[in-house]
Amino acid sequence: MNPQAKLIFTISLLLGTAITISSNHWIMAWAGLEINTLAILPLISKSHHPRAIEAATKYFLVQATASTLLLFSSMTNAWYTGQWDITQLTHPISCLILTSAIAMKLGLVPFHFWFPEVLQGAPLTTGLLLATVMKFPPITLFFLTSHSLNPTLLTCMAILSAALGGWMGLNQTQIRKILAFSSIAHLGWMTIIISFDPKLTLLNFYIYSLMTAATFLALNSIKALKLTTLMTTWTKTPSLNAMLFLTLLSLAGLPPLTGFLPKWLIIQELTKQSMAPAATVISLLSLLGLFFYLRLAYCTTITLPPHTTNHMKQWHTNKPTHITIAILTTLSTMLLPISPMIYPLS
Repeated sequence: MNPQAKLIFTISLLLGTAITISSNHWIMAWAGLEINTLAILPLISKSHHPRAIEAATKYFLVQATASTLLLFSSMTNAWYTGQWDITQLTHPISCLILTSAIAMKLGLVPFHFWFPEVLQGAPLTTGLLLATVMKFPPITLFFLTSHSLNPTLLTCMAILSAALGGWMGLNQTQIRKILAFSSIAHLGWMTIIISFDPKLTLLNFYIYSLMTAATFLALNSIKALKLTTLMTTWTKTPSLNAMLFLTLLSLAGLPPLTGFLPKWLIIQELTKQSMAPAATVISLLSLLGLFFYLRLAYCTTITLPPHTTNHMKQWHTNKPTHITIAILTTLSTMLLPISPMIYPLS
């Protein structure tokens, strides 16, 4: 892709995100989401492969439908209450339609079908944008309207997302699809707590973005798209594979690592809100995710291919991405000890 075109699309992405997260008016928020959608489409389809074109088409249709629902929700609310302010969403039908629209934007169950297919068709760098940056504006709208939304509906959608994200990721061999289902499961954790402690949802999203960025950049660096290719990379870049191993365990939410922090705080908050059964169910469902993360980690480091080739071991490279991966991996694995400082900051 032409570097100038790539620059324009990247600036448009940042502009759309900035407009949505800083707006008070529904029309401005909608305009920001539309700019985002139009900016990411050429990045998804830049390889001109049929699967990439299919992914871009699916993404456009789903996001256009979600934006229409969002606009309809805000217009219904304005019709009944005379308010266009995002925080003044009070009409029950508007709240229900908005929940559906944002769930569709994010890829929450039952509107999750598009996300694994689109991520599978997109390149790894665009996949990283789809899994993190593109979810930030809808999460912000969730945050601003969290007091108006139905907690029971959100809890049901969250538990279904955690269940389906775990179950569907079990038998996948494509790494991008595994990460897509992982994203759906993480969204379940973010959604279950948003009615009770919205700041905790944002904290979870930030930490999830950190860990996902480290994973995608490491996979992009070793050019691994399937589990079979991941098995052969240990001989080429052992240090990078070891870092990827730690990041995957952190994404799974194992206790000594950063990924355990949001789950721990969410379970604690749910228990305070007398929702111990929901906390128990979502904790058990996260074990499904743990299985496929462990499988990925196993393929990354423990398994050696049957015929090892003589490669020069790249313990040191001059690529700037590796510095970024090193910083992100450090943050993805070592933030738990300073959690008393992180949570008040959120």
